[in-house]
Amino acid sequence: MTTVILAEKPSQARSYVEAFQRSTKKQGYYIINDSLLPPDTVITFGFGHLVELAAPEAYDAKYKHWSLSNLPIFPAHYQFIVPTDKKAQFKIVKEWLSKADTIVVATDSDREGENIAWSIMNQAKINLKQKTIKRLWINSLEKDAIRSGFKALKDGWAFYPKYQEAQTRQISDWLIGMNGSPLYTLLLRQNGVRGVYSIGRVQTPTLYMVYQRDQAIKNFKPEPYFELNAEILANQQKFNAKLDPYQRFKDKSGLIVFMQGKNVEKGLQSGLIKDVQKQAKKSASPRLFSLSALQTMINRRYHASAADVLKAVQALYEAKYLSYPRTDSQYITDQEFTYLRQNLARYQKLVSKEIALPQIEPQSRYVNGKKVQEHHAIIMTKTVPSQEQLAKLSKLEQQVYDLVLRTTLAMFADPYEYEETTIITQVGDANFKATGKVPTKQGWQALFDDHKADQQEVATLPLVHQGDQVQANLQTPQKETTPPVPFTEGTLITAMKTAGKTLDDEEAQAILKDVQGIGTSATRANVLEVLKKRGYLVTEKNKLHVSEAGITLCKAVELEPLLTSPEMTAKWEQALQQISTEERTPDNFLNQIKKFVAKLIADVPTQLTGSAAIKQQINHQQQAQKAAEVFLETPQATVLNKQKFYIVKPKQGESFTLPKKWSSKTLGKTAIKALVTKGKTSKLKGFKSKKGKSFDAKLKLDGHKLSFDFD
Repeated sequence: MTTVILAEKPSQARSYVEAFQRSTKKQGYYIINDSLLPPDTVITFGFGHLVELAAPEAYDAKYKHWSLSNLPIFPAHYQFIVPTDKKAQFKIVKEWLSKADTIVVATDSDREGENIAWSIMNQAKINLKQKTIKRLWINSLEKDAIRSGFKALKDGWAFYPKYQEAQTRQISDWLIGMNGSPLYTLLLRQNGVRGVYSIGRVQTPTLYMVYQRDQAIKNFKPEPYFELNAEILANQQKFNAKLDPYQRFKDKSGLIVFMQGKNVEKGLQSGLIKDVQKQAKKSASPRLFSLSALQTMINRRYHASAADVLKAVQALYEAKYLSYPRTDSQYITDQEFTYLRQNLARYQKLVSKEIALPQIEPQSRYVNGKKVQEHHAIIMTKTVPSQEQLAKLSKLEQQVYDLVLRTTLAMFADPYEYEETTIITQVGDANFKATGKVPTKQGWQALFDDHKADQQEVATLPLVHQGDQVQANLQTPQKETTPPVPFTEGTLITAMKTAGKTLDDEEAQAILKDVQGIGTSATRANVLEVLKKRGYLVTEKNKLHVSEAGITLCKAVELEPLLTSPEMTAKWEQALQQISTEERTPDNFLNQIKKFVAKLIADVPTQLTGSAAIKQQINHQQQAQKAAEVFLETPQATVLNKQKFYIVKPKQGESFTLPKKWSSKTLGKTAIKALVTKGKTSKLKGFKSKKGKSFDAKLKLDGHKLSFDFD
């Protein structure tokens, strides 16, 4: 009776092996001996996706070259392939799966993990009905968690609908990409624009959100307005107060009419303290982290990309320091709370400042088993790293672990307490309000003292009493409305999670019950990376903007709201989730996608032909591309910047090329200018010989031929 444990990748398999008593490493698998497992147990593994959807040309050679006449591409049956570089490992896995009596699916505990495992099993062409299928479902790669998981294996077939959901998502994305990308690319080429334009079910509405924000900023026209504020002098101390109820005035005349009606004037005059209210308030610590919330916060603090944050959390998970990363939950269960409480003293040693952690009973703000579906919030595991082990982590991994550590510990700290004082000052018949906070108990905020940027500075107010006479200096500053702020990767991840409802406030997001985001916690970072890699999104000082090519794509798709609407994409996500709950079938969903693709193919050609905005944008993009190509302009020649080389266009004579790299050294603007204007460079450092030795030399041009000059 052979048991085969199928891991997602080699590192995961090694974590399982380390949790067992004895193992023997073989090529592509391990033989395991452990009292917990049946005899004849092996662990084998994929390299992530061993099986992929075939490209269109696998169905018919005519699809190798894009043509509008070949659309739509709707395969009757979807073909899957094993990439060439993964065939050897697939062969090993297939042989073991064929021999197995029991298969334990031990890929990542999420939908994509199901897709990876079941795709491999189906591609292996084995009769799964004759096998016993079990599922390992864990939140940590620690030895204890792994052993506990193997003691409580679940029925593998119970997770089959999750695989159906993930594969349907994969096929639907293929259908939209393989039809939408050639459709828009070929039509834009007919309109005179170069390049390949990629369409995606999630990436296109994500890009369009950034485009809309960029357009709102570009088209924003600041409007002037006036305020009426008061600087109050009481007991030799000054504080500022705003008109209550607050209002803005569009013009000076409206302000003057208001002031006359309230019997006030600009400048110094007497006032009266009308009311003083003091209220003790408390603020609970931040919620625990879902992946999206963690990506948003790390980006805000350290400007790391969403993909880099996911990579760091994944590394910490594989190092057994943090729990499973791809989670949308911000809650834990009583079980996690118990082990966190038991290890508090060890966690505290990793925080430089000692802080009281008296809240040792679960609070529903953080601990709620009913709100934990597949995975709980990202928290520390029972494996507590030493300072030396932390020092060996990358800087971003240290920052991620530290923030998760402090946020989780804050759950055990007292609330932050403060006294809020509100002073109402009457001047003439107008009231002015000032609010100040005085911290009375730091509580959990003491854990974040080194991150003052997260805490708003609030004015402290002088001691005054109702009925006090004061002096008020009324001011009427002229201000301007401000444009929306650009997206960062952090705020865009939040917008994806809330389907375009860009709520930065944590509490407001928590109230948004049943909102379905676009993408999933596992895929959002990758969507942003794809958009950046394809050159549609550019990052400038942590701000995201759409490139010229991205603008062209957005203008092309904006007449198709189903492609650009986050709300519509969110409804698709909801429909996909209904597959895993067996409320909807894969065929039902894919038929909807096919109808949508057919509509695109019917409508888009006419939309683009009649669009003046597209033609204007294409002209703009072509001019921008030409300008971007000019690398250097000298009296002797123009140098154009191509992807892998430079083109030198002399004012007289034939054009020729120069390499961007020569003997492992990148040739920059100074070197190229010297070659074009003088025919040679000064001595340059950093060349490398074929044997890897560094050397210095000059370069010279003999006609159009580049060579070293060692004189």
